[in-house]
Amino acid sequence: MTPSNPRKLEVVISFLEMQSPPERVPTIVPPGKVAIIRAENPTLSFYRYLYNTVGEPWLWWQRRLMSDEELSAILAKPETHVYVLYVAGVPAGFAELDLTDFESDNVIDLHYMGLMPEFIGKGFGKYLLDWAIDTAWSFKPTRITVNTCTLDHPSALGAYQKAGFAIYDRRTDIVDDPRDTGLIPHIDHHVDHDGHPASDTPDRESDPENANNADSDTLIVDFPDRAR
Repeated sequence: MTPSNPRKLEVVISFLEMQSPPERVPTIVPPGKVAIIRAENPTLSFYRYLYNTVGEPWLWWQRRLMSDEELSAILAKPETHVYVLYVAGVPAGFAELDLTDFESDNVIDLHYMGLMPEFIGKGFGKYLLDWAIDTAWSFKPTRITVNTCTLDHPSALGAYQKAGFAIYDRRTDIVDDPRDTGLIPHIDHHVDHDGHPASDTPDRESDPENANNADSDTLIVDFPDRAR
């Protein structure tokens, strides 16, 4: 296939919502030196590093398609909140809250959420997702939304549902394969094998060794009351 004649991918998008804070035990903090810090006015290069590295395995392409001017305008908006997860000083993932509809509709969207490939399967995904949900609710919205698709991690939808989200709509789109258009390098993707298009979503449950967080050395920086 060529950029002028790319393969087509059928993508099923699930739209989910949460209308009240989840009732659960406090989130287990994975062991190690963990920090979540808001990236205020992140540089374009740093954001593209986060987005491209986290999203490449799951064929995230939309913001790769944006010009620097378009993306810079989004990042400069006060309603865009980018929180970066660090593990031992290394960026391990990020969560992005979009507060664009907060003032008008009292809705916050969990726009992006994912881990660097090296940190998947170590308990950080559930931790970051729960933290992002708690942070969103701290603004006191009436509704939190998120969407995931069949290009995302195969367990993404289930993880969001387990976290407290419920599906309220679905849509099927046909999109150009971003590997054929040149937006993403040619990589082996799970949709090529099982037909279920993978993601910016949480990894599996914390491993058993994470059940005791006595060895954690966690620093949480820039809670929402200081991030507004």
